[in-house]
Amino acid sequence: MINLPSLVFALVMGLLMSLSITLATTFVRVGLAENFCWVWLEVWLVAYPVAIACILIYRPLASKITTKVLAKLALNKP
Repeated sequence: MINLPSLVFALVMGLLMSLSITLATTFVRVGLAENFCWVWLEVWLVAYPVAIACILIYRPLASKITTKVLAKLALNKP
């Protein structure tokens, strides 16, 4: 079940990540072309909803994996 804090987190994190990643990849792909902002906006409009969905889907799995990794690292401490 998706609760409000998880949804808000996904919206904010999805916004920040998708803006950053699409900015970098659009710049690498087209450079500072005359229409850079429009190309970036088109790519971001696709990436943002995908990022939100991925965060909502993968967050529980990522949390479980993180817990297991940290537990293994704690066992290896001298």
